[in-house]
Amino acid sequence: MRERGRTRRLFGLGARTGGAFLRSRLGGEADWRALGEALFEGLSELKGPAMKLAQIVAQWDDLLPPDLAEELARLQRQAEPMPWEGIHRTLVEQYGDLEHHFREVETRPFASASMGQVHRAVTHAGETLVLKVQYPGLAEILEGDLAQLRRIMRLGRWLKVPQVRLDALFEELAASLRGELDYHAEANALARYRQRYAHLEGLLIPEPLPELSGPRVLAMRYVAGTPLRELEQADDATCQRVAATLADWLTEELFTHGELHADPHAGNFAVADDGRLVIYDLGAVIPVPEAHLRAMMQLLDATLAGDPMAMDDALRRLGGRQGQGAPLALYRESAEAVAPLFEPGPQDFSDVRVHRRLRDLSPKVWAAMDRLQPPADVLLLSRTLNGHYWNLVRLGARLDMHARTRPLLEWARR
Repeated sequence: MRERGRTRRLFGLGARTGGAFLRSRLGGEADWRALGEALFEGLSELKGPAMKLAQIVAQWDDLLPPDLAEELARLQRQAEPMPWEGIHRTLVEQYGDLEHHFREVETRPFASASMGQVHRAVTHAGETLVLKVQYPGLAEILEGDLAQLRRIMRLGRWLKVPQVRLDALFEELAASLRGELDYHAEANALARYRQRYAHLEGLLIPEPLPELSGPRVLAMRYVAGTPLRELEQADDATCQRVAATLADWLTEELFTHGELHADPHAGNFAVADDGRLVIYDLGAVIPVPEAHLRAMMQLLDATLAGDPMAMDDALRRLGGRQGQGAPLALYRESAEAVAPLFEPGPQDFSDVRVHRRLRDLSPKVWAAMDRLQPPADVLLLSRTLNGHYWNLVRLGARLDMHARTRPLLEWARR
């Protein structure tokens, strides 16, 4: 009965969202603030994959109606917590007698997210830890939500996306969401990343504590920080230092180790008191094949050269071009929108002219979707890089992307 109620609520929220976008597309007025509030309240309570997907959408806040973007962004920083009773049961299943392990466990969560929430705890030795606790019954909820998502994704055929592509995208999303339930894998990723990036002085990754962790509880040493979304009042030097660290780390992730942190929403990042960039969540780390990297850099090379035919050829090598008729005008507009960020010298990521061009391109990309159909793994990679781009925008980054990408472009040409 509870599952049927959840399904009805998900269907209702989906129908309301679809109706608002359809009215807007047909030239009508949509109450984006009311829709955003309904989504926040409904998804905060439902938790799980539905909320996770909304957080993914919220990463494109500059491309959404402002009122809707503002409400969805709240899901990244102030989602309604689950009652303590359910969380307490999970902790008792993991530890038995909590007082044997901890002097105190805060009943109010330190942070609430889509798949779990984080509670501070103090050991008998006086050390402060955080316990990331998976929501009760989440594995079963996940499969039910995925079944609903598969039904909703069938609407993609209206955009002339072949069923085989929709199925591949669904499997990619499903694998990513199921992977986030594997706390052993996340603990291993935390340990691996701490060792791998120890030389990056501006980066701070919490230390996992395997002896206190289990299938549904991940224990880490507590690291305080100011969330990335709350850095508007920070001094410019701090923002620029954090932005440079983020760009350095992403480049090394991709081009040295062939992996990528695939959950870039701003709630997963913070700035410590000493100015270091903190990465709180490594529940989603994806492999990135070298062939994809080469093809993406070849696409960037063609884009910066303003060569639409070379852009089309690079997209085909990437697996992102199907059908007949290259959308050459769209390629030219895309090149004009992106090129300013790659001119020599530091470029301002907060330049609203770039954002306007990207926003104007969005409906044209959808209109060409019968010819632009990237495979699921490329869509996930693109979505992730797009999320990290908006994090740089929030920081007001000024980076010399020309100098940063030149050796990578030369590597791709070899």
